[in-house]
Amino acid sequence: MRVTDRKNGFSLQAISGTRAIMLAMNAKQEKLGDFLGFAVGTRRNDGSGRWMNGFKYFPSLVSTPVRGQRFCTTEHPIQDFKWGHYWARPETEYSFVVRPLFKPESGDLANLHHDEDNDLEVTIRTESETEGTHSVLFNRGAIVSQKYSELFDDDALTEDELAAELNDPQSTRTKWLSRGLLEGLLNFIGQAENEHYSLHGCFYELSYLPVLKALADAAGRDATVDVTYDAGFFKRSENQRVETSNGNRNANAIAPFAGQQNLTFRERIHYINITHNKFLVLSENGHPVQVWTGSTNITPSGFTGQSNVGHIIRDPAIAQMYLNYWKMIAEDKQREELKAFVNQHTPNPDVELDEDSITALFSPRTGESMLDWYGSQVDKADQTVMLTAAFGVTKKLAEHFNNDQDYLRYVLMEQRCRSEAAREMLRHDRDTRVVQCQGLGVTGSMGHWRDIPGWKLERWMAREQHFRRRGHVFFVHTKYMLIDPLTDDPKIFTGSANFSPGSLHSNDENMLLIRGNERVAEVYLTEFMRLLNHFYFRQVANQKARDGTSDPTVAHLDEDDSWVTGHFRAQNYRSKRRELFGAQP
Repeated sequence: MRVTDRKNGFSLQAISGTRAIMLAMNAKQEKLGDFLGFAVGTRRNDGSGRWMNGFKYFPSLVSTPVRGQRFCTTEHPIQDFKWGHYWARPETEYSFVVRPLFKPESGDLANLHHDEDNDLEVTIRTESETEGTHSVLFNRGAIVSQKYSELFDDDALTEDELAAELNDPQSTRTKWLSRGLLEGLLNFIGQAENEHYSLHGCFYELSYLPVLKALADAAGRDATVDVTYDAGFFKRSENQRVETSNGNRNANAIAPFAGQQNLTFRERIHYINITHNKFLVLSENGHPVQVWTGSTNITPSGFTGQSNVGHIIRDPAIAQMYLNYWKMIAEDKQREELKAFVNQHTPNPDVELDEDSITALFSPRTGESMLDWYGSQVDKADQTVMLTAAFGVTKKLAEHFNNDQDYLRYVLMEQRCRSEAAREMLRHDRDTRVVQCQGLGVTGSMGHWRDIPGWKLERWMAREQHFRRRGHVFFVHTKYMLIDPLTDDPKIFTGSANFSPGSLHSNDENMLLIRGNERVAEVYLTEFMRLLNHFYFRQVANQKARDGTSDPTVAHLDEDDSWVTGHFRAQNYRSKRRELFGAQP
């Protein structure tokens, strides 16, 4: 949802998702003489409200700030043209006030000038997680944060005690970290309430007790539950089965539930590279009605650690396609037969998707030409492209981000591109912004600590290791791309596949290609920007520490209007960002 207000040369646009709201400000440049920034506040139905706090401050007014101190934005304003509210609840109305603040003629920063008649005000409602064709659920994702350290004391728990909390869906810690993602899947499963319902799923990692218990409970209500899982692989060259650590973890986790009536776990071993799906189909009276899909592995880390998304589709035709695909996986089909099925039933899309459409795409398929199709969609973008890439960007796709077209492209990734050519392409393009996910004060995803002078932040990395001690991805595990999300014709590509050659021709995967759904696009957009902002701060702080240029004055506000210049300089990134998200003043 988007709502806009305009007054006296300023504008405010609010963009809501389900649990995040983005505020984008804009202004006519001639209105910004002596402009020092924005105060941001919330307003209740009774007219009362409160002004929000920030971390930056005027150094002439605060000589010795206390660690973690916040400052009211009416006194120490936001010197940017965007702001995010990341504590929203679904289906809830929020009212915001944004007040432009100016340096008074006296120069006294303790008494900033404003005109209340020019306050910008919007009221916006967040989206539902339970109604409509689409429900999109994101967990918190970035747990190494100051707020986490304020709420929870990991040091007071043993690893067994922490694991017990994370295995309890009702624990405060689990609810805070899951942020609705776990609840969403448990509620999805809970719909299978009697013998008229069935659940059929394919999972790569299947070891999280709350989900296994929910599946068993559904079977106990006489629903049919039938899921496949990664159980090692069959090595054809040696004609023998090979055990894997992931397969063993899955087998050990499901063992206590094996043999229960109405509950079937099927081994998947005859795949090419990785049986990487994470989906579940709900059927009623034998007819598929809904699908749960997305990036979330059924592990503690999947729900309470790394960033993930669950996407529910309430569309019988799409659900039927997933069920047909499931049947092939459930029979543990050989690679050649499965690939032929996928090629026949979910071929590469034509040059363009149908308007207002949902297209399902499965793997393994022949070749990697879908990467060329994805690249063609990037080339056709008019407004912006946003991509999450847990394992970097493949060279074939990076070529399209290095296209010199005049719109912003964002890449949020954890591991750097394996190809130096791809890394160079992403570095070369002036309009491509790459943010690498990393811990604050560390080198590499799980590297060594490096002090950051002036920040005095707790060393949160040890806490994140509780949530995922093994594997390859610790921060951002989502796999989606947004094209023109703020237009009336957005495209959202989301699922289990990493936009890589292997995810097309070698893995069991699924993707949704969604065109024309503004609501879905805005949910993904607000969550993308939430994480991008979080990790951009870490990236800058870590780089300054490595360069030896770390400086606590980064928390200082400019005490004149010089900060505005970069937001209006032609071809400047900040200027383009202001124009991308803001409304015309």
